[in-house]
Amino acid sequence: MRRLSLQWRITLMTALLVCVMCVLMNCLIGYSGMRYMDSIGSGISACGDIGDGAAASFDPDNRELDEELTIVVSNAQESFSTTNWLITIAVTLLGGVLAYFVSGRALRPLRAFASQVENVQPSNLADMKISEDVLPEFKQFSKSFNSMIDRLDEGFSAQRQFTGNAAHELRTPLALMQAQVELFSVEHPDVGFEEAAFLELLQEQTEKMSQMTKTLLEMSELRSVPCNDRIELAPMVEEVLADLAPLAEARKIALERSGDAQLIGSDTLVYRLVFNLVENAIRYSRPDTAVRVSTCEEGGRVILRVEDSGPGIPEQFKESIFQPFFRVDSSRSREYGGVGLGLSLVWEIAALHGGTVEVEVSSEDGTVMRVELPVGEAVTTA
Repeated sequence: MRRLSLQWRITLMTALLVCVMCVLMNCLIGYSGMRYMDSIGSGISACGDIGDGAAASFDPDNRELDEELTIVVSNAQESFSTTNWLITIAVTLLGGVLAYFVSGRALRPLRAFASQVENVQPSNLADMKISEDVLPEFKQFSKSFNSMIDRLDEGFSAQRQFTGNAAHELRTPLALMQAQVELFSVEHPDVGFEEAAFLELLQEQTEKMSQMTKTLLEMSELRSVPCNDRIELAPMVEEVLADLAPLAEARKIALERSGDAQLIGSDTLVYRLVFNLVENAIRYSRPDTAVRVSTCEEGGRVILRVEDSGPGIPEQFKESIFQPFFRVDSSRSREYGGVGLGLSLVWEIAALHGGTVEVEVSSEDGTVMRVELPVGEAVTTA
């Protein structure tokens, strides 16, 4: 019973109630009908021609007519009872069917609300409020939901503002530190081995922190980017592969592309989405293998797939990899570089465009990342 939908529960309970009422009504009407039939049968009078033409009263105790009279009354009672039960069954079935459709119409606002809740994303909270012009039973519900949306929107806005401010404040001192380290390395080329290793480590870490703050700043400013560009994915993918060709050549990775599609969105952000996915695939692929990028359009949606030949992603981490700073293997991630924000930024960009990103296939032979984006009109950004 717990697995049934609310509509089916209402239908079954209504049908059961109709059935019980019909059975009770059938029993009462049947009892009353049979009682009156017996009363009518006991008072039947018959008139017949007798020798002198005078009328005589009908004697119900006459055995010559008892059998015939009993058969007639019995057949009538059985027919009456059968008809009552058929009517009961028909009324119960009709009541159940009507209850199903009536309850479905009554639950339509609840279905609309459930559909709206499924579309709630951090990027579209302002557009997910429910109109307060609803049924009286849903007014308090809609007010509570809208209040929750407001609180969430305020929380996410404060988070984005804090991230953006922190990244902006860190960018200048990190750039200054990086410039000073590079200048010191150039002015003192004859430092000892330990000093050189320390300078190299310092330069590497400041570069990583600078990249991290840049990515955080981009993530905090995503909503301010207009998404009204008409994008040709084939030329964009070609440009991404050309930009990443030196990295691929250094790791002996071949880059392949196939398919084409068009969509409306932010040219800058979609380029970054493709770039991050391909760069991630190159870094984790085995040498002397290939990274393949394919695009196509299916049912009004653009499908982008990036396939690598890396070690794969464990099943329990297929959703966690899109969280900021998450690493499947910290030691291996340090070896390959990166700051743990690439896939998180990909997820944010896909969500901003009303799309999704997921690990479609992953095994020891490689991983296929699937991005699905709508083709139609762009998402209006605040």
